[in-house]
Amino acid sequence: MRWLFMPRSSMGGHASAKAYLDDQFTYERVQDDGSSRGLKVLASICPGNRVYYAATQVMTNGQGGEIFAIVCLVRWNPRAKDGYIFGYKDMDESMGPCEADCPARILDLLTPTDKEYAREWRTRCRANLEFRARQLADGDRIRLPESMTFSDGNVLQEFVVAKRGRRVLLRDPQRGGLYRISRLMERSWTIVPTIKIHKTLFG
Repeated sequence: MRWLFMPRSSMGGHASAKAYLDDQFTYERVQDDGSSRGLKVLASICPGNRVYYAATQVMTNGQGGEIFAIVCLVRWNPRAKDGYIFGYKDMDESMGPCEADCPARILDLLTPTDKEYAREWRTRCRANLEFRARQLADGDRIRLPESMTFSDGNVLQEFVVAKRGRRVLLRDPQRGGLYRISRLMERSWTIVPTIKIHKTLFG
């Protein structure tokens, strides 16, 4: 589906992108034969008004069936000069969205699927969750799969973790310079084992 943009007056009184999309994907429509079909959003999230993830259940005659994921790219700009403050582009998991940061509480609600792209998307989401769940301690030494070139011209592959409160900085083990790497917890780094030397009474 293409992008759809709208002013606040077209949002049906909803104050946020999440609220609008929850309502958009929760509906019931009566068919010609008197039956009803629709969708129901069971859980959703839209962090930073950037990407919307929802576990959505297929409803038939008021009974719940398959639960699948809806993913929407979101643009939210309350200061838009043309007044079109909100836009979204919707797709479902069977389209294999590039965005794969769906939280576990939504993934856990989805029913099994035989759709290849949907299964691949769920696998990517789970892998990203595992990456972000990794822990780094101050002083850990990590190695990236490939070297990175920084703005000062330094080329590095290994770093020592230097925590500053919630911030994670990376120190050059040789020169001591500090660096930041975007989306560090989603990268395929590994912790370099350290060799500990135990002193004895005779050494």
